Amino acid sequence: MNEQCVVNLLSMAQRARRVASGAFAVEEALKKHKARLLLLAVDARPETKRRFEELADRYDVPAVSLLTKEALGSCLGKEYRAVAAVLDAGFAQRLRELMEAQA
Repeated sequence: MNEQCVVNLLSMAQRARRVASGAFAVEEALKKHKARLLLLAVDARPETKRRFEELADRYDVPAVSLLTKEALGSCLGKEYRAVAAVLDAGFAQRLRELMEAQA
């Protein structure tokens, strides 16, 4: 996957306030059916991954693992993030297209 394109798109989505990041915010977005795509850091703890994958499955939200915690946090303007959710269908679709094109 072209990591720079993903980072740029996530940064743009964050500036548009279409990303929830951090465990509490992401869990709320999933429960309120606002999340369109769940993003998990590749180096997130296994317990964190399992918990959020189960939540994503329960609320029928696709989940993908990409970037490290530091890289994910950096493009969202934070120190680090293990989990984030894209709230906009357009941004979510474009991210999935970028990932599929590189697969």
